[in-house]
Amino acid sequence: MTTMEQSQGFKQLAVEDFRISEEPFYLPISDEVELFESAYEQKIPVLLKGPTGVGKTRFIEYMSWKLHKDLQGDENGVPLITVACHEDLTASDLVGRYLLEGDDTRWVDGPITRATKVGAICYLDEVVEARKDTTVLIHPLTDYRRLLPVEKRGELLEAADGFILVMSYNPGYQSALKDLKHSTRQRFIAIEFGYPDRDQETEIIAQESGVDLTIASELAKLAEKVRNLKEHGLGEGVSTRLLVYAGKLIHQGISPRRACEVAVVWALTDDLEVQRSIEEVVTSIFEE
Repeated sequence: MTTMEQSQGFKQLAVEDFRISEEPFYLPISDEVELFESAYEQKIPVLLKGPTGVGKTRFIEYMSWKLHKDLQGDENGVPLITVACHEDLTASDLVGRYLLEGDDTRWVDGPITRATKVGAICYLDEVVEARKDTTVLIHPLTDYRRLLPVEKRGELLEAADGFILVMSYNPGYQSALKDLKHSTRQRFIAIEFGYPDRDQETEIIAQESGVDLTIASELAKLAEKVRNLKEHGLGEGVSTRLLVYAGKLIHQGISPRRACEVAVVWALTDDLEVQRSIEEVVTSIFEE
């Protein structure tokens, strides 16, 4: 919910609205599920590292669902409150602020305050996009204290059971000016995500897009070849997400070559020479 919506008197979402009610599809690639479960049990903050579109957000959605099912025996997940970080994100955006309502003011909790109070997973997506002076406020939440200072209200909140702070970022994409401070990153364990192998990626594409295994396997093969072009001017390899998009277009009747053109070639780069290189790979796999 935006600040504008809150100031206009819109009702804040209830905690139940942040639960994952159905199991998200997630194919474990390594031991990331076991690592996260152990971290959650020991109340250790987690940093998810990896390229764009390899499943970091889907993973945390899956863990939100799985943890609550395992602990409570029902199908509704641990509340998951997600913050899409950006360069204008302020401490007030995370913690909360006073808003005018008629002639009065009322306090509205920010996402990290709500997560702290109710024992939710607070997920800061692409955290390095936020200003460094903003992310410093999470430090007391990430050690043995598990405290959140709310300076504007003169409060010191202790994190409820179930609360855990999770952050994600893409280390290969960030510049030196947009990296995590050492004082922040050393408060987290880090789970690295990479591209799945061909068989795993084939299964993911087929499940998520609806195409048959033959087409899914060809798209996974395409991914391997395109990722090898990183040494020839491609900034980042094709994500599993884009392959799923291509698969969905194919499933809807778009020809494979055209689907790959719009979902892979043009989506990855504007460099004409690199585009031609990727198109050659597409043609070699999808001849018609």
